[in-house]
Amino acid sequence: MKVEPVTLAGKHVRLEPLSESHIPALQKAAEDPAIWKWTWPGTDPDAVAAYVRLALENQEKGIDCPFATVDIASGEVAGSTRYMTIDTKNKRVEIGSTWINPRFQRTPLNTEAKYLMLQHAFETLGCIRVEFKTHHRNEQSQNALKRIGGIYEGTLRQHMIHTDGTLRDSVYFSILDKEWEGVKEMLEGKLNR
Repeated sequence: MKVEPVTLAGKHVRLEPLSESHIPALQKAAEDPAIWKWTWPGTDPDAVAAYVRLALENQEKGIDCPFATVDIASGEVAGSTRYMTIDTKNKRVEIGSTWINPRFQRTPLNTEAKYLMLQHAFETLGCIRVEFKTHHRNEQSQNALKRIGGIYEGTLRQHMIHTDGTLRDSVYFSILDKEWEGVKEMLEGKLNR
């Protein structure tokens, strides 16, 4: 299993390998403070640039594979997502650090992005597990993970310390390779509506 930068494209979204050239568009996409209620970098343009650079450093280390999320209809960068916590030995990845501008939320864009990443993970990379984690108070994210077929696994208490010092419990979901065909069919049904 070798996770490398790749472009994944569908009808609604194109996931491009993240690069520093995406920084200005991501800074624009990140301007709405509602995006950052549960995570960072926030609306500060310097923090967005640092976020991209850290993602690229982690890609060099082989632990992340970040994407810019591009709306095909408008050509606009809507946000970012990535494969992270890459574990080649155990054939698993996490899909996370996902954020999109609220204008693109509850559209086919995010569903299709997850579909493309799951399809690539299971059908190309040969993953046996894809996992997701979210803030215990982020009900919107938890509901979205259930809608795409994620199975709730549990909550890790006091799992992370935020930059402001507050503690976060992390809620975990996963999809296994043996579940992928059913999840794939369900997601394709949603996208074809």
